[in-house]
Amino acid sequence: MKKISFLILVSFLIQPVFSQKTQWRGPERNGRFPDTGLMKEWPADGPEMLLKMEDIGMGYSSPVLYDNMIYVTGKRGEEDFLSAIDMQGNLKYQVKYGSSWNKSYPETRSTPTLDSDRIYVISGIGEVVCLNAKDGTIVWSVDANESYEGEIHRWGVAESPLVIDDKVLYTCGGDKTSVVALNKYSGEIEWQAESLGGERTYVSPVLYEQDGSKLIVALTAHHVLGIMPENGKIAWHYEYLPPEGASGRGATNSTNSPITRGNEIFVSKGYDQYGVMLKVSSDMNSVEEVWRTSVMDTHHGHYVNVGDYLYGSNWQSNSTGNWVCLDWDTGEVMYEEKWNTKGSIALAEGLLYCYEERGGNVALVNPTPEKFDIISTFKIEDGSGPHWAHPYIADKKLLIRHGEVVMVFDIADKKG
Repeated sequence: MKKISFLILVSFLIQPVFSQKTQWRGPERNGRFPDTGLMKEWPADGPEMLLKMEDIGMGYSSPVLYDNMIYVTGKRGEEDFLSAIDMQGNLKYQVKYGSSWNKSYPETRSTPTLDSDRIYVISGIGEVVCLNAKDGTIVWSVDANESYEGEIHRWGVAESPLVIDDKVLYTCGGDKTSVVALNKYSGEIEWQAESLGGERTYVSPVLYEQDGSKLIVALTAHHVLGIMPENGKIAWHYEYLPPEGASGRGATNSTNSPITRGNEIFVSKGYDQYGVMLKVSSDMNSVEEVWRTSVMDTHHGHYVNVGDYLYGSNWQSNSTGNWVCLDWDTGEVMYEEKWNTKGSIALAEGLLYCYEERGGNVALVNPTPEKFDIISTFKIEDGSGPHWAHPYIADKKLLIRHGEVVMVFDIADKKG
């Protein structure tokens, strides 16, 4: 029998402190949050603010909440920090975990992933780091970008780590490898996926499951990749090229994680690049393009699937965009409507949470294909910079991050 190290054995035997589902954009990384018992309409001045925590460092990453603790990353000076804050606003710890990206748009963008008693983050220059969740001490750190010769472009690294089984994923790009898997206990290399050439993107990979089998879906500059998590073999790839005559900016500026439903995967890029629906074969060894859309060219606000429809915003310019609903099966445009400007989107208990990026307005929206049906709104007044952090929902609370400030709102339905 293969020997198992004492530390790994202990990790298996100890009761997990955290859910493995506490991560970027919710349990399945698709913007869908499982909370129930939430308000179906907000008061005129918005939900009650329970907590406001300032001076967490600048960032566009989302806060996450588990067991009455908030975990959030931020840039202070030239370094990335992880903060742990209790629901009374007490700072349990704030620890440096890596070097920030210090060129254009240097704010921290990696959202923490909680797994058992550990937290995984990625610095702005591509250091993959594992920390002890209880006290913030660093368990291991790997400069994955340097070690595996990744290609970083103008805005550094924005990936939030995906943890699958005993592996942590990092997207490299470049000529050596497209994606690497590190052992989540030690940081040692498990596998390197084949390089298809081209730069990395800013996309966080997701897990695709079909009939009990799994694939990692990741993006590099020109490809969508389906990768076998056990060995790093590329099962299929889709070449994602800019449309004829386009500038090509969106080919490398992609930020949106794919979302899946059944045997289909949707992914979109901004800057007038097309969004595409892909269908995975039953043996998971190939994909085919089902349809394209020029309307859902989401910038970096992502999108959600509700029933037979796809909701999100599009890119008109770097400061403008509309809100869109498409038919999931055909790509038909159900509506394209203006509300302030583009932004991020999430779903909980059947309602959309839309957070526009210019003025900080937050809307509770009924997901109907007939129109952008706003139920309630309120405005984020605290913090600075663009409103690019995505909302996070847990424990009947709405977490909003704006620059150096995290706010927690009570969205529990007290009438129920």
